[in-house]
Amino acid sequence: MPVISAPHAFNEGQLFVDLRPIFGRSLYLKCEGFNFAGSIKLKAAVEMVEAAEREGLLSEDSVLIESSSGNLGVALSMIAASKGYRFLCVTDSRCNLSTRLLMEALGSEVHVIADLDANGGFLGARIDYVRGLCASDDRYVWLSQYTNPGNWGAHYRRTAPEIAREFPRLDVLFVGAGTTGTLMGCARWFREWHRPVRIVAVDTVGSVAFGGKPGRRMIPGLGMSMRPPLLDESYVDEVIQVEEADTIRACHRLARRGFLFGGSTGTVVSGAMEWLAAHDAQDLTAVAIAPDLGERYLDTIYQSTWLEDLYGDQILGATEAAARTRAAEPATRATEGHQKS
Repeated sequence: MPVISAPHAFNEGQLFVDLRPIFGRSLYLKCEGFNFAGSIKLKAAVEMVEAAEREGLLSEDSVLIESSSGNLGVALSMIAASKGYRFLCVTDSRCNLSTRLLMEALGSEVHVIADLDANGGFLGARIDYVRGLCASDDRYVWLSQYTNPGNWGAHYRRTAPEIAREFPRLDVLFVGAGTTGTLMGCARWFREWHRPVRIVAVDTVGSVAFGGKPGRRMIPGLGMSMRPPLLDESYVDEVIQVEEADTIRACHRLARRGFLFGGSTGTVVSGAMEWLAAHDAQDLTAVAIAPDLGERYLDTIYQSTWLEDLYGDQILGATEAAARTRAAEPATRATEGHQKS
């Protein structure tokens, strides 16, 4: 039985879900949401804060500041509360309300950016705001997840070895691309492994991370409105871009089987299933990383009014029809059995 005194001391890293019963193709989903921060971002947050402490960048007067669409902000809020630091999260209007409230409940301040940057996203405006505060007050310490080597280093040291330990015959790994910290850490580790592993980055349509055309993105977590400074494409074998509508359908398909995951997971699973279908990969060992769980998305991707306003009333048509069919089958079989008896 683990006994801890700091919330970041617990992080379940060895839980995987076999998705074959749901999607009909073999894919093992590494669940990263079982910690007190609720996401994979806890690993990077711990790494970056502790590195700043070792380097003497933090004092009792310091105010941690970071640009985040949500999950890193929650992780830093939790760590700041535990260690006695102040924390300001600079986010934007796409950040889920529950996520903002969670950060505030942990004692953090949240500033919401409403203005778009030149690429039609919020990231540039968020970073400009952070830089302005840091220039005006030296108490602010910006960890800069977009450039901090601790972001990818956390996954090089922890996430990739956790996968390798459970799947020594791994063939392909699917990783969502945001800051690309998880992607780069895992890709670097597996490049040095004893067997080749195909690294497939999964991005969202509308992201410019890999040179795509900028477009509307309403689901936080994956995608960037600028090229990620941490990204080194020489470590990536393929890139798949997923439409947000497919992200939503994947999330709801998982939910219909009792697995409530976040939007990033829906994107990664949708992209992975597309790749596996195209490659007829029946004999491959495939793993995908699920960054978080779905409770923080209840007022967005799991809320019918939000979905219909943004994507139309047919967004879940096929999913709902399949769910109704599955729900009706047991009752039909039971009725038939009763009649035969």
